[in-house]
Amino acid sequence: MSTLETFPNSHQDRDYEIEITCPEFTCVCPRTGQPDFATICIKYVPDELCIELKSLKLYMFSYRDKGQFHESVTNAILDDIVAACRPRRAEIVGDFNVRGGIKTVVRATYSKTGEP
Repeated sequence: MSTLETFPNSHQDRDYEIEITCPEFTCVCPRTGQPDFATICIKYVPDELCIELKSLKLYMFSYRDKGQFHESVTNAILDDIVAACRPRRAEIVGDFNVRGGIKTVVRATYSKTGEP
């Protein structure tokens, strides 16, 4: 798994939201071995650190060969973002393409204060 790198937030005095979209996310279905395609949207309000984008790209690409369910992938990305930069708030939305006539959208959220 690729490591998420960070850099200091130069505007810690205010809340602002960073939104990053990964429209070509790919992982593998653990049951069928077939690829799953999704758009992953990452939104977070940084505290002391921000996520460095090249490391995020490499991290996201590392899922291409991993067999994980949609719910697991979305929550794992949230856990890794929170561990890397300890944001004030974060939300990950995994918008997975239709497969077998079923579309899945998974939303996972985090708040440093425990509030949604």
